[in-house]
Parts: sequence; C-alpha cells; structure tokens
Amino acid sequence: MHDMTFKALVVHEAGEGRFRRVVEQRRVSDLPGGDVLVRVHYSSLNYKDALSASGNRGVTRKYPHTPGIDAAGEVVSAPGGGPEAGTKVLVCGYDLGMNTAGGFGQYIRVPATWVVECPVDLSLLDAMRIGTAGFTAAQCVAALQEAGSRQDNGPVLVTGATGGVGSIAVILLARRGFKVTAVTGKETAHAFLRELGATDILTREQATAGGNRMLLRERWEGVVDTVGGDTLATAIKSTRYGGTVTCCGNAASGDLPLSVYPFILRGVRLIGIDSAQCSRARREEIWNRLSGAWRIDNLADISTVIPLAELDGYIERMLQGTIRGRVVVDMQEGE
Repeated sequence: MHDMTFKALVVHEAGEGRFRRVVEQRRVSDLPGGDVLVRVHYSSLNYKDALSASGNRGVTRKYPHTPGIDAAGEVVSAPGGGPEAGTKVLVCGYDLGMNTAGGFGQYIRVPATWVVECPVDLSLLDAMRIGTAGFTAAQCVAALQEAGSRQDNGPVLVTGATGGVGSIAVILLARRGFKVTAVTGKETAHAFLRELGATDILTREQATAGGNRMLLRERWEGVVDTVGGDTLATAIKSTRYGGTVTCCGNAASGDLPLSVYPFILRGVRLIGIDSAQCSRARREEIWNRLSGAWRIDNLADISTVIPLAELDGYIERMLQGTIRGRVVVDMQEGE
C-alpha cells in the first residue's frame, strides 16, 4: 500500500537557467523520510511556491522538486509517532515545499513535529483557503494588537492588499474595528478591497510618495507590509509615534532603504513575521483563533479552487502579480 503511485507537480531544471513544470506520477517510496505519511486533500499557492516553481535557489536548492508549503489532509500512517491514521491534519511551513517534497503532491511524508491537527471547527478546504498566507496575516494582526495598537489611534496600512496575506489582513483588521488603508497597484480592485473592509485605498505611487525624506507626516497606527522595498520604508517613515510595523514579505524588494530616525525619534517598532519556523505553541494558538474568535465566514469569496492540472498557469499569474485573493489546489479532484 505504501508504495502506491500518485500525482505531483514536479519542477525540472531544463538548462541555462530555465525550468519546466510537469504533473507526473510518483511513488510514495520516492518521498523523503519522515514520521507521518499524509494523503493531501488540498494545498494552496503562495508566493514562495511560485518562487520555488520558477527555480529560485534562495527557496529551493535542488531540482527536480515538488513545491507546496501548505498541505491539508488525512494521516495514512505514523509509524515513527504522530497522530493516528485518519486524523485530519495541517502541515504548513517548516521545510515543506522548499527542500522537502511539498503539498503539490497527493502524498507527503514529514516529521511528526511539523504536523498540527486541524481544528475541529475548520474544514480542510477552509484551512487551505487560509493557508500560510492567512496564517501569516493573522500573525501580523496579533503582533500589532500585542504591541498595543489601538483602533482609535488612527488607521492601519496594508500593502499588497489584494494578495493572499493582504486580503485576509484587511478582513481581520476591519473586523477587529480598525480603519484600514489598503495599497494596491490594481485600479480594478478598489471595489473588492472595500468589500473586504478597507476604508481608504492608495496607489503604489501614493504609498511611496516622499520616500526620499528621512521622516514623513505621521499617519499610521500600524502597518502590515507584504512587499518590502520603498513601500515598506515609506510606511515606516509615516508611522505614528510609538506605532508598530509588521513585515512579512518581499514581493517588491528585499531591500530596506531607510535611516534609523523613525526608530530613535518616534519609537517606531519593526516586527518581522515568520511563518516557516513559528513555534508549535504559537502555531496552534493562531490556528485556534482562525477557527474560533477570528473565524472568516466569507473565505469562499476571496479564494479560487483549482485542480492540479491548472496549477502551472496560476503560478505564472502569481509571478506576474495578477492574482487576487487566495488560490486553493484540490489535490484529489478526479480521483
């Protein structure tokens, strides 16, 4: 039974810096060692997956490789210790999909320490509608609140607001009573963002205006930044005295062109948000919030569910920045 074949998206190096993606048959015996074998029902597409699927060596060192940093499914076996067979579980982050065969395969095998039981009030599909992107958004919102951000002190800025992290951050903040200013480069997305709860919208150009100055007018009580670069730098320069900025992405740039003045003159705090190595206790806490007090009832409205066969095209769209909301991959469709 444990050497059955299954489908997986495999990225191959085609020479001269070119990579090709093919859905192939693999065997369970091809999977890396681990304590827990999981049959993957759903995965999701994140920016890190798109980087891995296009040959980014900063994410994935060796090819051929199956990306997918998210997986939701059922335990098949756990001979090395872990949840019982049939248990619904989530595997998000750690090394999954980076240098370990990931959730774009119908089976994964991972260490037991990577496996979290899916909250009983959350379906596997909704868990992947949230995925690492939504989990990261929730971490950002939790960090802002824990740092003392208050709803009556001014708006919170969300950059890359139509993306997976940004869209869920807008929803969570608006439902916590914060006024949200969303940044997007897509003129057609304004109505979408207002439906999510944004009260104001800035273009990318507006979000970086005056960025050559050391400090700018105080505007933001907090920031959820997903893009880095000039946008993040300008946001920090515009954050109110004692405000908090969370940083979780580099879609625009990994650079941060900035002086120390926002930190030493305004006491601004910059908090890095990492989902890959997040502690197990924090991981369970955030997932329990997302299935309980922070539950999002309209996840279907911000997500698209696709079969594995269509994933390649969506990877290209993510790299081009044309995806809105979340993309969930139904790994068992047609089986």
